[in-house]
Amino acid sequence: MADNSKWAQCLQIIKGKIGEGPFTTWFSDVVCLGVTDNELHLKVPSSFFAEYIDANYIDEMLSAIKTTYGRWLDIVYKFNIAADQDMTVMGNKSEPVKTPKIPDIDPQLNPGYTFRNYCRSESNKIAVSVAEAIAQHPERNQFNPLFIFGPTGVGKTHLIQAIGVGIKDKQPENRVLYVTARMFMSQYTTAHIQGETNKFFNFYQSVHTLIVDDVQDFNGKASTQNTFYHIFNHLYLNNRRIILSSDRSPAEMEGFEERLLGRFKCGMSVALEKPDAELRRMVLTLKARREGIELEPDIVDYIVNNVTESIRDLEGVMMSLITHATVLNKPVSLELTKFVVQNAIKINRPKINFEIIVREVSSYYDINQDYLFTKSRKREISDARQIVMYLAKKHLDLAHTAIGRRLGRSHATVLHGINTIEERLDFDKTLRNDIEQIEAGMKY
Repeated sequence: MADNSKWAQCLQIIKGKIGEGPFTTWFSDVVCLGVTDNELHLKVPSSFFAEYIDANYIDEMLSAIKTTYGRWLDIVYKFNIAADQDMTVMGNKSEPVKTPKIPDIDPQLNPGYTFRNYCRSESNKIAVSVAEAIAQHPERNQFNPLFIFGPTGVGKTHLIQAIGVGIKDKQPENRVLYVTARMFMSQYTTAHIQGETNKFFNFYQSVHTLIVDDVQDFNGKASTQNTFYHIFNHLYLNNRRIILSSDRSPAEMEGFEERLLGRFKCGMSVALEKPDAELRRMVLTLKARREGIELEPDIVDYIVNNVTESIRDLEGVMMSLITHATVLNKPVSLELTKFVVQNAIKINRPKINFEIIVREVSSYYDINQDYLFTKSRKREISDARQIVMYLAKKHLDLAHTAIGRRLGRSHATVLHGINTIEERLDFDKTLRNDIEQIEAGMKY
């Protein structure tokens, strides 16, 4: 039999220790089911709540329990789970109660994103092979979690959704969900404001295959990262499939809790590289064929040789070319193609990279490039090296660890170097002029 008066006293002590906001979120729905021997049985909304409370407020709870009940008690959590879910053990003990099987959900997948229309070449061979293996054998818990990374426009979204489409074809009952990181954050914020965090957690814990696009957008969002960490843990421990995409590898991600990065790294990480010429040609040809257009070889060659950064750029150029030809009532000629391409992207201007930055800085200060990679602490070399760090962060948005790896320096050294240049720019007109001249020489 539950002693509600003692539990009410216990809750008041906990509230005084953790504050009104956290108490309302995490303890307002906790119900005492009674004390048996040396166990305090608590009913919580979900396994997530049990895990979160146990991880974040166990000291406050045990202290309050000792004060109220006059002795130490083990906590036993009870929560509802779906009938097709396995039990996740929380804290000392847990006793889940089965509820009826929940219905399917809208996977939010684009049915056009399939493996059949995904072009392949050496630049994406490994990533596609792993993705297909998962889709063909969803019953196997291989490559879990799968973390696909690469620059914008190389086909990450198409590939991860193709996995989801393939899994649904093989296992229609599989609760697949595709969501962008920003959508996840928006849903969590809305649920928190409306007091429906319990529904939010229960929904995501019921997913069999969770596909999250652009997880780099969780950068700096501590509350969202904490929520995603616990949902990730629940799914992973219950052998659920997790598929993630990002514009950079886990090793280059900053603004993330180490424990979450550890989860990202515990499975299979694979890169999607920039499309090579073979892949660009295939994508262009496929797109033209779908639009009912036959491109002359010289037109294809021109586009392939000048639109090199991403598949998205290729598709944009192709759409623009078709639009111009239709509106102007002209055939797709090489002349029209050059006009469209030159207005759609930057032609004959090298894209800035780390090597260009090093070259321009060393040339401006008349320093041998090799000296920037040595341990030399000479003032002129140290200053030039810090400028390289600053420009790499500004123009390439590289992680501090990535910059340090290229220069043979630590994360802390890179951070110090960048901060030093930023502080000097506020008062050093000569340095500002130097950097402006170096940037002009990059010709980006």
